[in-house]
Amino acid sequence: MIQPSHLSQGDTIGIVCPSGNIPLEKVEICIQTLEKWGYSVRLGKTVGAKKDSFSGTDTERAADLQSMLDDPSVKAILSARGGYGASRIINTIEFKAFNKQPKWVIGFSDITVLHAAILKQNCMSIHGPMAAAFSKGEAGEPYIQSLKQVLEGEKTSYTIPANSMNILGVTKAEMVGGNLCILAHLIGSKNELETSGKILFIEDVGEYHYNIDRLMIQCKNAGLFDNLAGLVIGGFTDLKDPTSDFGATAYDIIREHTSGYTYPICFNFPISHSLANYAIKQGQQYSLEISEAGVSLQEA
Repeated sequence: MIQPSHLSQGDTIGIVCPSGNIPLEKVEICIQTLEKWGYSVRLGKTVGAKKDSFSGTDTERAADLQSMLDDPSVKAILSARGGYGASRIINTIEFKAFNKQPKWVIGFSDITVLHAAILKQNCMSIHGPMAAAFSKGEAGEPYIQSLKQVLEGEKTSYTIPANSMNILGVTKAEMVGGNLCILAHLIGSKNELETSGKILFIEDVGEYHYNIDRLMIQCKNAGLFDNLAGLVIGGFTDLKDPTSDFGATAYDIIREHTSGYTYPICFNFPISHSLANYAIKQGQQYSLEISEAGVSLQEA
């Protein structure tokens, strides 16, 4: 798995919106922070632009992303937000120039589509905080700093408390994953995630409980949970209906559909649409240790 070069002072980070739109003012703190870190920032044409719920037409969004991927002076690309729309343009994106000079691509949520396509190029990317997270103040600082550590080449190590639902064990493998809805959406496409022998992580936001059940069934039937080295369950936040409507929590649903597997499983890991969202290298080898004392995830 190819790892892009880590960033140095003065390197340029491009910011784009391949999916939904975001007002320019909501990106300003992100820009200021990146500049404080010593980087130059180049805004794509889609940042602050709006076309219905998107940041531009499909053609405009694809061209903006392609320009950043192709530009050798841009050393990393940060998606300002997720939303919806990456799957509308992903099959038009060319990776010829990117493969000659790989660079870090950062984001989560709908950007899972882009991560999956980059994994097909045998290259790592970063599932992590986007522009809005930079305005969360002191509470969000550990997660923003985790992104800085990854960009600068520091090996990350995350430790969290134990959860009663965890399946104990120790494993080491490449880590891949992202938004559960998007992972299900990619099934059957050329960018379907390859999970066998890997640590898979999943998270989601704004779903109904019954739809989490349906997504888990779809992924299970497609074999995404077969032969995993481990499974990391992130946040399932801002659900649209009360637990009582379905009769089970999101984690209850996930535990039911994964109960037959014997590999290590961790619940409530800080990967999510909420404040708690550590940066994870897609395609990087990680050591995952789940014990009664807690959970440790470290770059191998």
